[in-house]
Amino acid sequence: MTKDQPKKIHIIGSVGSGKTTLAKSLSARYNLPHHELDNVVWQRLDTGDIRRSEKERDEYLKSIVKTDSWIIEGVHYEWVAESFENAEMIIFLDVSYRKRKYRIIRRFILQKLGLERANYAPTLKIFRKMFVWNKFFEEKSRQEVMAILGNHQNKLFIVRDSIELEKIDIWRREHG
Repeated sequence: MTKDQPKKIHIIGSVGSGKTTLAKSLSARYNLPHHELDNVVWQRLDTGDIRRSEKERDEYLKSIVKTDSWIIEGVHYEWVAESFENAEMIIFLDVSYRKRKYRIIRRFILQKLGLERANYAPTLKIFRKMFVWNKFFEEKSRQEVMAILGNHQNKLFIVRDSIELEKIDIWRREHG
C-alpha cells in the first residue's frame, strides 16, 4: 500500500452495481479488510440469518469504523453517517438501471449453478425482491443518497463505468 492510498473506503450503490466485486478487488490489491453492510445488519448463522437490533447493528458498524483501515460496502445509507464521515474516499457506483438488472439476473443464475457464493439462499422470492429494491433505488433512494453524499464532495467519486474507476486511480496518484 502506498502512503497516498486511502485506508478507509466506503462504497455505495444499488443491488447489482458492483459494490462487492470492487470491494473485494480493492481489498486484495491494498490489503484492506472488507466489510459488507448486509453482514452488519444480519448475523449469519448456520441455522439461518438473524437481524441485529438497531443498537447492535450501530455498535458493530462503530467497531469497524474505529479500526485503522477498512472497506465498507453496501446499499444502506440512512444509518451509516459515521462511516461516510470517517471514510477517506467514498465511491458511489451509479451504474445504469439496465446494467444492474442484467447483473441481478446473471448473479442469480451463477448462484443457482453454485458458481458464485451468496450470503443468502438464492430463492425466487429474493430474486424478485432484488428487482423491487433496484427499482426503488432508481426512483427514490438514488436521489436521497446523492443529497447525503453532497456533504462529502471532497472525497466523493461517482462511478458510472470501469473507465471512471481508472480515473480515480490516476487522480489519486496525481493528488495523493
